[in-house]
Amino acid sequence: MAELDSSKSLSALLNGIAQCTYFSNPEISEEFLQQELYPQLSPHEFRALMDKMRGVFKSIVSADMDLNQLEAFLTAQTKKQGGITEEQARVIAKFWKNHKTNIRESLITQSRWDNSLKTINWRVDLKSQSRDMDLGNTPVAIAEIELGKNGQFTCPPTWLLKVPV
Repeated sequence: MAELDSSKSLSALLNGIAQCTYFSNPEISEEFLQQELYPQLSPHEFRALMDKMRGVFKSIVSADMDLNQLEAFLTAQTKKQGGITEEQARVIAKFWKNHKTNIRESLITQSRWDNSLKTINWRVDLKSQSRDMDLGNTPVAIAEIELGKNGQFTCPPTWLLKVPV
């Protein structure tokens, strides 16, 4: 029963780490996770567990590990001095198998530009010939384009394009 509770707590901790790190959930904090999942641990012990799990999970996510890579990585982590236990490796593997797609999609969404056209204004500037000048200037088309990303404007928010006509 203690092993089952430990597995559930670790799975919930991994979910909390994913929510904070990859889904930007402001409601999840380290203090909240400790109070809800590991109230028996001192803040120092919880911090050590949190850092270890965050490091292992970050390695898995950044390498976008498939099942074979995951198994090899977790086996190496269990054999490493100060690494993870076999039970923790099982929980991490199960969590990654169930949440890999959502975490990957979240990372792709966060790193994509997704620019969209907000506004476009254009005009053609002409200078006419005068008595003092032999030739008029070349006409120029000016387009003002405003791009945005997910309701936010990119920097710079306005681009001016001057094109000879």
